[in-house]
Amino acid sequence: MTTTRTGPDVVGETVPRVSRRGVAGLLLLIAGSGVLLGITTAEVLYPAEYDVHSNTVSDLAAMRPDDLVRQPSAAIFNVTMIVAGALIVTAAVLLHRSRARLLETLPVAGLGIGMIGVGLFPGNTVMAVHQAVSLATFLCGGLAAILTARLSAPALRPVHVVLGGVGLAFLLGYTFLGDLAVFDRLGEGGVERWIVYTVVLWIVVFGAGLAGERREPAEVP
Repeated sequence: MTTTRTGPDVVGETVPRVSRRGVAGLLLLIAGSGVLLGITTAEVLYPAEYDVHSNTVSDLAAMRPDDLVRQPSAAIFNVTMIVAGALIVTAAVLLHRSRARLLETLPVAGLGIGMIGVGLFPGNTVMAVHQAVSLATFLCGGLAAILTARLSAPALRPVHVVLGGVGLAFLLGYTFLGDLAVFDRLGEGGVERWIVYTVVLWIVVFGAGLAGERREPAEVP
């Protein structure tokens, strides 16, 4: 006689519980995708001339040199930074609770906190604060990309290192060697996008890799 098993055991076998790392990955995937789409939307809807060669991403919130705030782009950019930053901080906490090391989670948290700061302190508020949180965001993003490589599948680890290394190279290169021809050709806006988008690409890659993970045996109560 053949019997059909029903009940919680079958459900547990067919619907695997998502790990903390998996939830963290989903949050990172949403955050990275949201930043990319938010910046693109703010650029498209900017109600005045906007040049990606000379204008930075932060100019979407407050255009220099007069710190002009133009809507709806400013609101889109600021809200995107705050929400995405909060998601990244939450992901960092979940990664830490899943036994990731502080060396790996602190830069991720720093990235999220920096993004929240960018959204809360655009250029038309306190420029010194805006510049400080922007620099912290760029630096933490590049470091986080490299230091979290161990948490990804072996095939994705070189991607972490390349994206983080490129972002840091452009950040440090433009800071100390800004007169080089490559930076002059790209302009301030182009250089910043090489920093920003390498970090955003890492967030998406890292998040997608983690999102598919199931609950590890060590996490089961």
